[in-house]
Amino acid sequence: MLLFMCCKQEDNMKKFELKGNPMIVDKFTADPAPMVYDGVLYLYVGHDEYYEGQNSASGGKEFNITEWLCYSTTDMKTWTDHGSVLKPTDFKWAVGEAWASQVVEKDGKFYYYTTVQAGEPYNSKTVGVAVADNPLGPFTDARGTPLITDDMTPNGPRGWWNDIDPTVFFDEEGTPWMSWGNGTCFLVKLKPNMIELDGPIQILDLPNFMEGPWLHKHNGLYYLTYASSGDEREMMHYATATDMEGTWTYRGALTGMAENSFTIHPGIIEYKGNWYLFYHNAKLTLNGIPGAIGRRSVCVDYLYYKPDGTMAYVEQTKEGITVQPKSPQEVALITNPFPDESVEVNRTVIE
Repeated sequence: MLLFMCCKQEDNMKKFELKGNPMIVDKFTADPAPMVYDGVLYLYVGHDEYYEGQNSASGGKEFNITEWLCYSTTDMKTWTDHGSVLKPTDFKWAVGEAWASQVVEKDGKFYYYTTVQAGEPYNSKTVGVAVADNPLGPFTDARGTPLITDDMTPNGPRGWWNDIDPTVFFDEEGTPWMSWGNGTCFLVKLKPNMIELDGPIQILDLPNFMEGPWLHKHNGLYYLTYASSGDEREMMHYATATDMEGTWTYRGALTGMAENSFTIHPGIIEYKGNWYLFYHNAKLTLNGIPGAIGRRSVCVDYLYYKPDGTMAYVEQTKEGITVQPKSPQEVALITNPFPDESVEVNRTVIE
């Protein structure tokens, strides 16, 4: 009986009620990646951690992310904190930095595509992939080597941080595609085994592209949403296509800049009839330590679509999804403070 009570208390300690944005208030979290499986929404995030001297650091040292965490819900109200599910040190070739990631399921296996700093002989940001039989792990290195390394892609305007922020999505035919990049947006097919490339890497010349791409589909249209350059900090823009191998069209802004955060990171999913946009800002103060470039906080707001397939502009709110979603009539009244745009995106192949 005592053991049962202790276990019950532990379960209760790991649950929390969503009160608005930021979602998670006992940790700094970033780079949200939602996944729905078997009726449960899982949310994978990086764990931003404070260290002495962080506020004066630069060159990427502003970020101290040593693990990926997972949260889950069945109603978008009550969430369970599952703690750490993967660390860079779980890859023998990695030396740290648990940057943005995404988990996808195929045939009962769960593939964790990650950004990690690799050691010798790579010495750069890379994309790795781990695999598990359960959404909560344990995850193990699926290849023994990185999936993407710096020598596979041309260094763009942001240099050797080129290969970060992977997103993976299955098209209508079941083909897995992966997009990633920092300053340059890359796109490639994956083989059915999910751990090898299936063809050449392509470059999508997306306007204002910074990092953090996210692929999803709605009503026959593919969407590629990404962190983009704003006036001072990142915001979100997106492009659409009717075919993953066809022409992409740049559609303009989806959000403004995140509050108090240089970065922002989209994670888009449908769950139980509603669409959600996950992102992060840096509004949380935790134990007297305020949010900052490397101390971010995951948030969520509703996502809506217009009849023409464009996504309605998303206003980042404090209430988040604690309020009811808008009616179609209310969605029709949403205005985008940024210009409507429609520009064909150039696609090239890396030789």
